Amino acid sequence: MSDPRRLAIEAVRRIESEGAYANLVVPALLDRSDLDERDRHFVTELAYGATRMRRSCDWLVDRYLLRPVDPEVRAALRIGAYQLAFLGTPPHAAVDATVGAMPRKARGFVNAVLRKVAAAPADWPDEATRLSYPDWIIDRLVTDLGTDSAVAALEAMNRPATVTTRADGYRQDPASTLVAGLVGAGPGDRVADLCAAPGGKATALAATGAFVVAADVRPGRLGLVVANRDGLGASNLVVVAADGTRPPLRPGAFDAVLVDAPCSGLGALRRRPDARWRIEADAPERLAALQVELVTTAASLVRPGGTLVYSVCTITDAESTGVDAAVAARGLGLEPVGPLGGPWTPHGRGGRLLPQDIDSDGMAAFVYRVGPAGSR
Repeated sequence: MSDPRRLAIEAVRRIESEGAYANLVVPALLDRSDLDERDRHFVTELAYGATRMRRSCDWLVDRYLLRPVDPEVRAALRIGAYQLAFLGTPPHAAVDATVGAMPRKARGFVNAVLRKVAAAPADWPDEATRLSYPDWIIDRLVTDLGTDSAVAALEAMNRPATVTTRADGYRQDPASTLVAGLVGAGPGDRVADLCAAPGGKATALAATGAFVVAADVRPGRLGLVVANRDGLGASNLVVVAADGTRPPLRPGAFDAVLVDAPCSGLGALRRRPDARWRIEADAPERLAALQVELVTTAASLVRPGGTLVYSVCTITDAESTGVDAAVAARGLGLEPVGPLGGPWTPHGRGGRLLPQDIDSDGMAAFVYRVGPAGSR
């Protein structure tokens, strides 16, 4: 039978050495295993957790390393340190089982290092190491949110993600469900979702009885939208491959448009364990420019009096209030509708959810009423 820790070590090694994505490599390894459901969950927890807490785990073991180690040994040390420091696994079980998952020639070394980790307190040198994020993410969120809210958000994103199950059986993050609700779609409405993949919000809009056009610029990702649509039997949802800044859609043809824009994803890091190590520091500003263009295009598609919703799964100012300010400066005739109410915290002319607010992804959203054509 497959060894759960052996699979987790292999996943972590491939994420680090080959640039593999955790959400792809872990399921692929599990599909080739004979593990039961309990052990499959354990592998996912180990691989995701050790990847998420990489900086913390490396600091715990690097105190006892006198030379660089090969990628497989590094992965094993991270898996062992994660169990000791974050899972609360009894030291003898964490060390012995991790050592046993390694080739014989590496066992003595891994055993010695992990026993030292188990015996020593974790006196973290700084918050970035304790929380296991790149320095720039810590600095960015502290600047935008303040220290207390930023630390609470970062801690929340170190916990496993939660989901809600909709009435139609679709499983979705609670914040995403709330965004779809902001559109206010209903039977007979014509709604466009310009950045639809993987289709969670588009299918939620279709469930209201609205006719939905779901577009996305990435043809490969549209397969997910189609699969979700077909699985839910949403015959009132049409899927098209289109660039949201130049969609082949008639101006003024829609009662509502949703722009759930590509973003840095800094509010959804708990769902993507390796994302914090991939996102570049200039991503918020670079993507904010795209977001402004998407909102500008969306405004032209909405009939006078209709609704435009802009949302992002990030919590930076650049991609929320910064985009709203840039949109306002363009004179598009967009009047903010607010406050958003419910769990949304007022944020400029829109609302924001931090990950700790309702145990969801962090999200920012702005709802606009579109003025008559002459006002744009």
